Amino acid sequence: MEEFFYGEKTNMYKILIVEDDEKIAGILEEHLERYGYQSFRASDLRHIKDEFVKINPHLVLLDINLPYFDGFYWCRQIRTVSNAPIIFVSARTGEMDQVMAIENGGDDYITKPFHLDIVMAKVKSALRRGYGEYASVAESDCLGVNGLLLFPSQHIVEWQGQQTELTKNEFYLLECLMKQANQYVTREELLEALWDEVAFVDDNTLTVNVKRVRKKLEELGIENAIVTKRGYGYALLTEWGEGHEG
Repeated sequence: MEEFFYGEKTNMYKILIVEDDEKIAGILEEHLERYGYQSFRASDLRHIKDEFVKINPHLVLLDINLPYFDGFYWCRQIRTVSNAPIIFVSARTGEMDQVMAIENGGDDYITKPFHLDIVMAKVKSALRRGYGEYASVAESDCLGVNGLLLFPSQHIVEWQGQQTELTKNEFYLLECLMKQANQYVTREELLEALWDEVAFVDDNTLTVNVKRVRKKLEELGIENAIVTKRGYGYALLTEWGEGHEG
């Protein structure tokens, strides 16, 4: 019996597994296929970007400790051609490893040894956010706040004619803040907007994504826009450039 995924069959989704441990790769492949996903193992770990382009998957499960180049490098390479969700699966448990995963373009992080139920929850959540029930309802829509424009179909933010591309998590974070501009949004609500699986998310990952969105807004010329209310959450203040403490 095929599993249906919020109105669509799971077998429409292709998942690329980049893992040099054959046993772990096999476990992930078998479990994903059991749930109806099309799973592919990267066979040439020297040319992972090429394999990604050839397969064009909807999601990537990416190890960090790989031969030739590490997972951070390949995440950056994939980001040059795609915004598909990338979930790191690694034996590295350090906080800085998780920070680097997000800063290099990853969407989520799972530590080994992992529980397969957590892997599937994160995979389903990422696919919902990217392509399913919670994906942007109208690709032609443009969300605008005081001249700042957000384009859902391209994951691009624009200010005064200048544009920058956002990762999926950066996009969902900024979208949530823009929809509630000039109001503080709780950390819990932002985590829910990003992943929809609050119990499985490291709170530090939200902090990293906030910093990344702040930096991208600053590169466009908007400073001090996202402010912090300690112990509560964040707000997007739309008096661009006025300077606010956070």
